[in-house]
Amino acid sequence: MISSEVADWERERIKSFWSPARQLLKSIRDYQKSSSKKSLLAKFNKKIAVIRYRFWSAIAGADIPINGDIGGGLSIPHPNGIVIHPEAKIGVNCLIHQQVTIGISRKSTKAPTIYGHVDIGAGAKIIGPIIVGEHALIGANAVVVKDVPAYAIVAGIPAKIIGTTAEGDHIV
Repeated sequence: MISSEVADWERERIKSFWSPARQLLKSIRDYQKSSSKKSLLAKFNKKIAVIRYRFWSAIAGADIPINGDIGGGLSIPHPNGIVIHPEAKIGVNCLIHQQVTIGISRKSTKAPTIYGHVDIGAGAKIIGPIIVGEHALIGANAVVVKDVPAYAIVAGIPAKIIGTTAEGDHIV
């Protein structure tokens, strides 16, 4: 079982140079690490991380904020088209597929909070000041506009609960 609280950094480890999603995440992690330090070397490393971030963002076709609140162990198999609002919070060990949007709505300026080990299917949209509980599964192309409880499986437009995962009541 993948943890929803302890990051599995192996999921982000770069295994080959041509791994755009992992290289993008590495540049984000390096930028955030350098930002917390004040030395001259840290400032230089921060600038290098920004250059790498811009390159890998263009290659990956993803808009993931460099200063976002993203938990460790994030897995992005196909980063193309992923858009994450800068104020969104993403927990540890999440899985985000291509064309996913995590953002705000016209009615609210607050972004979603996604807890640990949430799997988000391709093309899903998570919009507004909502909370997605740990171990939830969001189906492909689902439009999530309401809170999702832990262990829930949601799908559809708008997304509705269609079941629960193994640790919940039953498996669908």
